[in-house]
Amino acid sequence: MSSETLHAPRERLTATTMSLHHAIVSLMEELQAVDWYRQRADDAEDDSLRDILLHNMREEMEHASMVLEWIRRNNDDFAGFLRTYLFTKAPITEVEKAAVPRHK
Repeated sequence: MSSETLHAPRERLTATTMSLHHAIVSLMEELQAVDWYRQRADDAEDDSLRDILLHNMREEMEHASMVLEWIRRNNDDFAGFLRTYLFTKAPITEVEKAAVPRHK
């Protein structure tokens, strides 16, 4: 249950905070599932099983992408960072330096 990872009493958290918490926990679970399926596929000796595991992995990627988009639409801070870093071509640390001049 996601409430097990709360670091403050639930009754003190806003509905917005709880919704973001649910989304973040779900994103973490989806990414963990991607990792598990990838590892199992690499380890599978049967080609048809490997194909199924890779199919499942991609489904989890889809789920993670959907949750990430929800987060983008519902949290301006995340949206700003995603706009800064996603789909860029420059080295990531160069993007960071350009976006936040205080970083060295």
